[in-house]
Amino acid sequence: MENTQEHFSAIIIGTGQAGTPLAKALAKTGQQVAIIEASYVGGSCINYGCTPTKTLLASAKAAHTARQSADFGVHTGKISVEMQEVKARRDKVVQQFREGTEAGLDVENLTFIAGKAVFQNAHTLQVNLNDGGTRTITGDKIFVNTGAIPNIPPLDGLDKIDYLTHISIQELTEVPEHLVILGGGYVGLEFGQMYRRFGSQVTIVQRGEQLLEREDEDVAQCLQHILEDEGIRVLLQTEAQCINKTNGQLQLDVKLQNGQTETIGASHLLIATGVKAATENLGLDKAGVETDEKGNIETNASLQTSVPHIYALGDVKGGPQFTHISFDDYRILRDNLLHNGQRTTTDRQVPYCVFTDPQLGRIGLTEKEAKEKGIPYKVATLPMEKIARGIETGQTKGFYKALVHPETKVILGAAILAPEGGEVMTMLEIAMMGNLKYTQLKQGVFAHPTYGESLNNLFMKLED
Repeated sequence: MENTQEHFSAIIIGTGQAGTPLAKALAKTGQQVAIIEASYVGGSCINYGCTPTKTLLASAKAAHTARQSADFGVHTGKISVEMQEVKARRDKVVQQFREGTEAGLDVENLTFIAGKAVFQNAHTLQVNLNDGGTRTITGDKIFVNTGAIPNIPPLDGLDKIDYLTHISIQELTEVPEHLVILGGGYVGLEFGQMYRRFGSQVTIVQRGEQLLEREDEDVAQCLQHILEDEGIRVLLQTEAQCINKTNGQLQLDVKLQNGQTETIGASHLLIATGVKAATENLGLDKAGVETDEKGNIETNASLQTSVPHIYALGDVKGGPQFTHISFDDYRILRDNLLHNGQRTTTDRQVPYCVFTDPQLGRIGLTEKEAKEKGIPYKVATLPMEKIARGIETGQTKGFYKALVHPETKVILGAAILAPEGGEVMTMLEIAMMGNLKYTQLKQGVFAHPTYGESLNNLFMKLED
């Protein structure tokens, strides 16, 4: 294909949860818009993040529930997990979401280009097309929504084995015999519990003093005990030193908390040590776009980069890397560019949910953050074993925890490690949005028996 050149009012690089709706919103105003995608449309959420992993987790929970059914007086035969069928279901759901996103790009004034974009200067991109050839395009405004990729640590021997990432592990069609996971963050815990329930032996190797290092110690310890009760081995303050493969078996040498070394045999190794911004080979230096020491694109509170007409949205800018944050980035730019808004990222709430079972829903301040910032607080906790709905459904692991201001009585933050913890957390977020006092929730009339009703009991732990 011959090199061609076109000019657009706006160019979006990446079809993630920020880029796609922004492209459509701009195009519907009559602007000529180009959106570029090097891989599948939909970004990480649809293709290897939220949608596929939660589909897999649903299959894992079904297997776990079936094994526990005798506790409820329901007896079944031998439970087997057919990973090919699990993966086929995952793939079907992903394809459904992906096709929906592709169909949504059929908008007047919107041009879709399949290829890899590279900046030539601050207004010009060369796109190396997936079907061959190049295409040079220029834009008045450019929006970078390229997401993040797995961050691979410098582990001796890692380059000589076939390891897994949170992307490639989803392509497995057999249950690993022994899955070793490097990293005790959100991704590591979700996949660890998932594959344990599929039938794998699972070992989690974590360098830090606790799992989920951002969370309060009591929350992390409770979740650790839940995972260990399911048969997962958790090694804290343990450093991976090297790995090799002998007679088809992986051998991971680790230094344990007590200073001793151990060799862990494994069939599969999952690297879950975080992600980094997908900015390599993007040519940002030619555009004058600055990044930090980790490669994240630096932006101001209005999502502008060091070049005012170039913006960054979603995971590529670092910070909270969640789909709902990416979507809110889109809303900020939509309102500011199309409706003369003044929205920024300053002081927006950052809720999130870890989809272990039980879930961990989180909003606002943790207790350790409140201590570090010198913010006065009172804390209320309520164990799941005291919650009627949990007892009735046989789900008594975890607890509710909330921080409130002792004078204003507003809610400062919460950690809900419980069944549907994300949903209960969302109730508290809505209360925080409305500046409701915890005393109002304590006196609220909620349907019985629900998990939300237990907010009555939670806040009864505090004196008015």
